[in-house]
Amino acid sequence: MSSSPVSRLGSFLPPRTLLRLLAAWLVVAVFQWGGHSWLSQSMAPVVAVTCFVVLFATILAASFGVVSEADALAHRLGEPYGTLVLTLSIVSIEVILIAAVMLGPGETPTIGRDSIFAVMMIILNLVTGVCLVTGAARYGEQEYNAQGALAFISMIVVLAGAALLLPNTLGNGDGAFGPVQAIGLSVLTVALYGAFLLLQMRRYRYHFMQPAPGHLSIRPAAPDGREASAQPRTGRDGRNIVNAAILIALMLPIVLLAHHLAVVIDYGVARAGAPVALGGLLIAIIVFTPESITAVQAAFRNETQRAINLCLGAFVSTVGLTVPAVLTVGLVTGKTVVFGISATETILFVLTMALTTLTYLGQRTSALQGLLHLTLFCVFTLLLFTR
Repeated sequence: MSSSPVSRLGSFLPPRTLLRLLAAWLVVAVFQWGGHSWLSQSMAPVVAVTCFVVLFATILAASFGVVSEADALAHRLGEPYGTLVLTLSIVSIEVILIAAVMLGPGETPTIGRDSIFAVMMIILNLVTGVCLVTGAARYGEQEYNAQGALAFISMIVVLAGAALLLPNTLGNGDGAFGPVQAIGLSVLTVALYGAFLLLQMRRYRYHFMQPAPGHLSIRPAAPDGREASAQPRTGRDGRNIVNAAILIALMLPIVLLAHHLAVVIDYGVARAGAPVALGGLLIAIIVFTPESITAVQAAFRNETQRAINLCLGAFVSTVGLTVPAVLTVGLVTGKTVVFGISATETILFVLTMALTTLTYLGQRTSALQGLLHLTLFCVFTLLLFTR
């Protein structure tokens, strides 16, 4: 006897997912109804704190749901397609939140830069460090494909270096690109990132796959890079379509609530006299907490290459998509966009890239390297609140 449509829907939509959907859309309805009257620069601190907690929790829960659905797709699509779905979903959320803050009532010319730099410190130091230490504690040294890791690092050096370091040497040194420079950099960034994705998914796909036990590299079975051991991609049972639909249904509340959260963040940073970069850090935490947990879980399951794809691939996608998006929003709205980082942040940038390169020059992970990454993140956190 065939199962009913209701029972089939129940198998696709577990109670936790249904609860996330209902809660997220309920909060959207409440804030669409009264949010504009509650949230202003003259709101009471109690109202601001309450709204921040509700919005933060809702967006974070929806982000976890997006990651859960993207992760389900990832396991069926195989590497590197699965990780790309997960990473692009998360980075889309980041772009939405940054754009909402930029279009908010306050002047936030550095929100894009602060978010990208915070993501760099969180992903390349905190999450990478936890993955390396966690994996080493359970398995000792773990193997990975160094060719893929170094490809990610090369992309980060070019894209992040051009976006965060170069602006300080241009014009009057205010860290901003001119209109022509912004357009040119956006086009070049999108073109390079698109070419990288194409090569990653096709000819050099094997660079981003986990080596077989005892083998330090993977070689393709055919000249086009197809690997016989690659996980099959299938969507015949309709699960992929359902997961994609739920992913979109969970991402829409984030889009609709992002503006309200931006108003609260502007208010809180100004009222508390906190560092302006704190807004970028909050966005980075909201966006990358779910993916960070996924990466640590992968390291704990001895899926080192997947953890690397998530960590390094997340930051490549962040720069490849966020920089053009922020520059475009600035050009269209006439908002000032500052990307150049400070001298202190430049030193942290160089130290992070040098350490990351040394970490993945070998073929096996090291707990010591993980501790070094964690120490560098602690230095970043200390300087954020004591400068």
